[in-house]
Amino acid sequence: MRTAHKSRPTWLPALVGAVFAAAAAAAPAQVSLTTVVELAQKNSVTVHLAQADLQKATAELAQSRDAFIPSVSFGSGLPAFPEVGFTGSLPSIWGSTIHSLVFSMPQNQYVHAAHAAVQAAQLSLKDAQEQAALDASSAYIELDTVDQELEAARQQEQDAARLVEIEQQRAEAGVDPLSTLLQAQLTAAQLKLSRLHLETRAAVQAKQLATLTGLPVGSINPDHASIPEIPAVTGDRAPIPTAGLESAQTMALSRQRQAQGDKERVWLLPEIGFGAQYNRNTTLLNNIRNYFARPLPADNLSTGFSITVPLFDAGLHAKSRESNAEALRARVEAEQAQQQNDVQIAQLTASLRELDAQAEIASLKQQIAGEQLKSVAAQLELGNGAGIGPGATPQLSPTAEQQAHIDERQNYVDALDAGLNLSKARLNLLRALGHMQDWLDELHPKP
Repeated sequence: MRTAHKSRPTWLPALVGAVFAAAAAAAPAQVSLTTVVELAQKNSVTVHLAQADLQKATAELAQSRDAFIPSVSFGSGLPAFPEVGFTGSLPSIWGSTIHSLVFSMPQNQYVHAAHAAVQAAQLSLKDAQEQAALDASSAYIELDTVDQELEAARQQEQDAARLVEIEQQRAEAGVDPLSTLLQAQLTAAQLKLSRLHLETRAAVQAKQLATLTGLPVGSINPDHASIPEIPAVTGDRAPIPTAGLESAQTMALSRQRQAQGDKERVWLLPEIGFGAQYNRNTTLLNNIRNYFARPLPADNLSTGFSITVPLFDAGLHAKSRESNAEALRARVEAEQAQQQNDVQIAQLTASLRELDAQAEIASLKQQIAGEQLKSVAAQLELGNGAGIGPGATPQLSPTAEQQAHIDERQNYVDALDAGLNLSKARLNLLRALGHMQDWLDELHPKP
């Protein structure tokens, strides 16, 4: 007798393995700050735009220099129909021309202007990379801090739930009034709201990091150990020009060179060029020889220098005024950028003093709450020796311990928030002082 049995599908293990693999891939992985900064600099739209500007400036520099390099052109053609009569031009079957600029003072200024523009574009690219690093670092540090705050907030909710449970029992027993139970429930609701607020902050920072790095949303789990210490910088530290300021100043120099070149074009300065031309004449489909005393040679070559002196050109005068205005604007923009940076340094320096004091206060409150929690736990465990006479210390209730836990965690969250604000302000001041790269170098391990 044959025993019937149901065979197990062979594809089921593969399907289960694929599901677990997909779940593992979707789970957030621990990513270092160094990796996040590098990805942000590669993925930044601002950096891509700066790279395009640098490529354009480099091409413009090559174009201005190539004016002194001979250019060669070649052309050929055959008459479509037999020519009749004297056409006024030699019947060339093919020809080639060479021409180049030999001497031009305005063109030299244009070359210097293009070279300065390349330097400005390089500095602008460096500035964009620093800004991308600053944005990524700030978001990364905030996400790391919020994750720690979320863990503390969940502990608070657990303590609040225990507090509500205790007060529920005490209210039912008639030990505490109903208002005490309601207050405990209010505390639990407020802590839930705080936790939701932190989850929103975490989601926003996760989205921000995903946008900056190009990684999927929620795939970055911060590695706290990868964050180097941010120096306690102050406004008294000697500032150096930032890449953005140097870019603006170099661009102003480029505009000035351009304006000088346009100005020299309206002067009576000669411009010398070189040219050469070769033609291969043909008598195919034409009777050109009937109009000349001697037969035309097949090979014809001519060379020479051309000298041009601008006597008057209203368009060049207008272009010179336009270039002067652009140079003035670039110089004013560079000065404005310097002034704004100085104001930012002053504002950040003043804010840092306040944030430093707030961080110190929050740290002391956390330490005090921790000591109070230890004291409450000890009294509940060993008894507080409370008496029943007048003026005696009342016996601690079980709710005191839960409230002490909640207060200690709240002061811990406040200390984390104060430290986060201080760290972000220090990073911004480092960038304004031109020392951002010093901190970024700490992200890369030394050999």
